[in-house]
Amino acid sequence: MDLLKILRSFEELLFEAMTWLYFYPRTMLRIVARPLTAMAYSDREEGQPEDQRYDDALNPPVLLIITLVIANLIGWATHSPQPVGATPLAKTIFGSQQNLLMFRCLLFGLTPLVVTLTLLRKDGVAVSRKTLRRPFYAQCYLAAPTSLALSLGLAAVQRGGLAWTTAGLAVILAATAWLVLTEVRWLARRLGISRLAATVTALGALARAACYMLLILVPAALL
Repeated sequence: MDLLKILRSFEELLFEAMTWLYFYPRTMLRIVARPLTAMAYSDREEGQPEDQRYDDALNPPVLLIITLVIANLIGWATHSPQPVGATPLAKTIFGSQQNLLMFRCLLFGLTPLVVTLTLLRKDGVAVSRKTLRRPFYAQCYLAAPTSLALSLGLAAVQRGGLAWTTAGLAVILAATAWLVLTEVRWLARRLGISRLAATVTALGALARAACYMLLILVPAALL
């Protein structure tokens, strides 16, 4: 009986893993091509019964985690070096794929959280797990392609040379511009404000997220 349960668990795990091979690129392409539509899809799915959500796509946090796993694998495959003069804490983080994955999840999860909190504050909604969930999940859809592009760009810059550095910086700038423009459109639509006001709000939220990232990165670089 126990063996049968184990086999069924492996069956479900195998099926889920295989569906990722199809739904991962499909979901990423939908986000990059039509980000607001993908975010609206996430909002609708969160209103469905739990067992019916994201039947034709990956749910946002899972998509982000898989993306960061891929980013880790890319860094490992390209033999991305540890930071020069790495501190003991930095060596602990970069010396283990598991630690690096957790660190990246923390960093790239900050932007969805900060933008979500900004939205709720501007909309006058009390912060709770329930009110955070829907916009946070939608923001994770944006974080996934952004984190992959930034990771690829940084990997290219680390390789050195004019061509690699130029290509890496171009990817980073393109990903940043895509994120900012999408956040502006999303905030303008959700809050019912002008594009100018949404631009100020989006830039402020992203700047705060960047500051929080620095508060995490600086101790890692010094300790």
